[in-house]
Amino acid sequence: MEIFHISAECYPVAKVGGLADVVGALPKYQNKAGNDVRVVMPCYDTKFKNENDWEYVHWGHVSLGNFNFPFSILKETTDKLGFELYLVEIPDLFNRKEVYGYQDDIERFLSFQIATLDWIIGRDQVPDVINCHDHHTGLIPFMMLYSHKYYRLRETPSMITIHNGLYQGQFGFDKLYYLPEFDLAHVNVLEWNNCINSLAVGIKCAWAVTTVSPSYLDEINTFANGLESLFNMVRYKSIGILNGIDVEVWDPAKDPMLKKNYTVKNLNKGKQDNKAHLCELFNLDPDKPLFSFIGRLLEEKGGDLLPHAALLALSENYKQINILILGSGNTLIENHLNSLLADYQGNYNTYIGYNEELAHLIYAGSDFLLMPSRVEPCGLNQMYSLRYGTVPIVRRTGGLKDTVIDFGDDGNGICHDQASVGDICYSIQRGISLYNDKKKMNEIRTIGMKTDHSWERVCQEYLEIYNLIISKK
Repeated sequence: MEIFHISAECYPVAKVGGLADVVGALPKYQNKAGNDVRVVMPCYDTKFKNENDWEYVHWGHVSLGNFNFPFSILKETTDKLGFELYLVEIPDLFNRKEVYGYQDDIERFLSFQIATLDWIIGRDQVPDVINCHDHHTGLIPFMMLYSHKYYRLRETPSMITIHNGLYQGQFGFDKLYYLPEFDLAHVNVLEWNNCINSLAVGIKCAWAVTTVSPSYLDEINTFANGLESLFNMVRYKSIGILNGIDVEVWDPAKDPMLKKNYTVKNLNKGKQDNKAHLCELFNLDPDKPLFSFIGRLLEEKGGDLLPHAALLALSENYKQINILILGSGNTLIENHLNSLLADYQGNYNTYIGYNEELAHLIYAGSDFLLMPSRVEPCGLNQMYSLRYGTVPIVRRTGGLKDTVIDFGDDGNGICHDQASVGDICYSIQRGISLYNDKKKMNEIRTIGMKTDHSWERVCQEYLEIYNLIISKK
């Protein structure tokens, strides 16, 4: 089966969030299962792009109404990621450091989608299935069905995987002329709440819809930033598939980013060595329980709760705990977190930004990982923490609900129900008690490290859906 994954992100090429991790791993395991898998993404000005070898396989021009942009398709020559990787090079739009956040993002990602389809229809054969990811690729299923120039793809099954339904890629009908010519009898397919909503279009037109956890599929039927009724309408073609993690990249026994590698057999010694190194870097006490946060400092992740929760937890347990924050996002949240540094030196620290190597070390060296998310479609951080013997402290939502069971119910973590400062602090208190019960702590860590969240199982679930929609052609 020839499978195309089309995405705005792919680790390690360009990463903002969990989307990149999924698109960097799932295709590799699908390839291992005997399929021909290709990933297509924009060509950003990234370290990976600049340090690897590429060959040009296609040239063309993409038109957005009166705007015309030359584009090229580059292929990574060694397939070092375990699948064929292609970059859509549009210098005027993508030769930039950041993935998102520009005023012309609508033009950028629409041109990316058009260029990708232009290349695909120019190939000798069409794919067996095209898997789109999030709103940045949501117009592809529509163009495959209704744009005249892509008539050859009309019978090619498409699927859209929703990693985060809060972001939808809306724009006004004043930009309708950007789209390749199509039968205007179908213009109503583009409309949702009086605008063109890229994610809604993809959901309507794709042959199948997947979310990245079963619980998130249930949640978006009642909370989806205005798309609730649409998700209810397409429930018949929707399924929630829990993400996996790349157990080759995330392996404490082999991870080159750690100070000390370890397995279940020597997890206490291994974690303590990594914790000692981490605490030395951030002026923390390795003899005290370390509660860490890794992620975007946004309300959806509960980031706005962290400053007050950290203040209360540090005050109530003066000099008895450590808290370490790694992340960036809302400047106000960042400033509030940094304002605690002066009063809690030796027990609290921050790293504002993102550092992949540091993230791996924090997973290995922490005792607990805080995830007080309001919205968490799947979440990968809790799976990484389990893999590294770190106990996740999570709010029961989305994929967190599907992967973490409270240790009071013979599970692998600590759970709370509300995204609130009170619930976070209460869970930290439970963490302190667990930390002091060395036998129980070791038991919970061992359960976590033995939990199977590998991609092999997930890969098969995706392949089953592909085969199902292909059979409906």
